[in-house]
Amino acid sequence: MSPIPQTHLKSVVVDDGIKVFYREAGSESKPAFLLLHGFPSSSFQYRNLIPLLADKYHVFAPDLPGFGFTEVPEDRNYSYTFDSLTKTVGAFIDAVGIKKFIVYVFDYGAPTGFRLMLQRPDQVIAVVSQNGNAYVEGLGDFWNTVKAYWEDPSPQNKAPLESLTGFDTTKFQYVTGAPNPESIAPETYHLDYHLMTRPGNADIQLGLLYDYRNNVTLYPAFQEYFRTHKLPILAVWGKNDPFFIPPGAEAFNRDSPNVNVKFVDAGHFALESHVQEIANEIIDFLDKSKLEL
Repeated sequence: MSPIPQTHLKSVVVDDGIKVFYREAGSESKPAFLLLHGFPSSSFQYRNLIPLLADKYHVFAPDLPGFGFTEVPEDRNYSYTFDSLTKTVGAFIDAVGIKKFIVYVFDYGAPTGFRLMLQRPDQVIAVVSQNGNAYVEGLGDFWNTVKAYWEDPSPQNKAPLESLTGFDTTKFQYVTGAPNPESIAPETYHLDYHLMTRPGNADIQLGLLYDYRNNVTLYPAFQEYFRTHKLPILAVWGKNDPFFIPPGAEAFNRDSPNVNVKFVDAGHFALESHVQEIANEIIDFLDKSKLEL
């Protein structure tokens, strides 16, 4: 048996004092692969995918500010918006010396990664989107309550969203749509919930949810970029995801000829039940894409 590639746990200080925690594996001689996580998780969600990619790629998975084990000094007065997350990830990319890279986007990682794509057009060479949305068609019914909050951020419209950081909602995101919910590792949603109970984190998460409206405003710019640059895009989607629904995956087809859409019988956190299948799809797609490195 071949040895399992080791994942190294590291941190680097960037962007005026933010200590970014990240996972890294693979040889520096391989193409860089940046994995961007979503709400309410962290790079921990990629713990099983990283070793499957590390034979062929130099893999980096940072924790975004407000998530996981990345540390933001209180006196930094960090503004928790998607623009800020993108700025910090860009500083991370520069700090660890990533040049051209493939980006894996999921959930909140999508608007972050797609902003990077707009800002660094010579660096992003391919996109893997796993339930990482860029189309209004991909917003499930959950977002109707959020849209009401965007239109009127009153206490009345905010109240239904305050359960977002609760344990039951966190577990719901992992087990809903999974073919065998009992097989989902409980440490996933327990860890996420524990980290969200840190002082001030609930406000951070509600603030990011409110700022998500600015991602929807940018969807046309993301789509125009896909049309203009014709990036290779693999949209591999948990088809039972209640948050980002299948039409969001299918919509990529209309904006680039280099799109491959694949559905797996999974929910939002598809890697928890289909990591090997998704890894195989990624490797096969990128091998066929003949990327310019």
